[in-house]
Amino acid sequence: MNMQQLMQQAQRMQREITKKKDEIDAKIFEGKSEWVNVSFNGKKELKSFKILKDGVIDESDKEMLEDMILLAIKDAFTKIDREIEDKLGQYASMSGLM
Repeated sequence: MNMQQLMQQAQRMQREITKKKDEIDAKIFEGKSEWVNVSFNGKKELKSFKILKDGVIDESDKEMLEDMILLAIKDAFTKIDREIEDKLGQYASMSGLM
């Protein structure tokens, strides 16, 4: 393989990586817990936050709600990380991609 072919192959690979990363960045990932639903894009930017429990949250439920929020966020981040691994894992050995 000559240098020009190698450069073309590297450019194709870079375009493919960029396309996949853009797809992930645009996708919405939903995280859920019993009381909370959150949505993030693939850049881990918060897009929506909803409290699912009807009625007023009293002081005794405050700590539980905080825990539920954390669980929902962790759930969404796990889904984002899984998507990145699924789509870009083959390029993980390349420096600076993940």
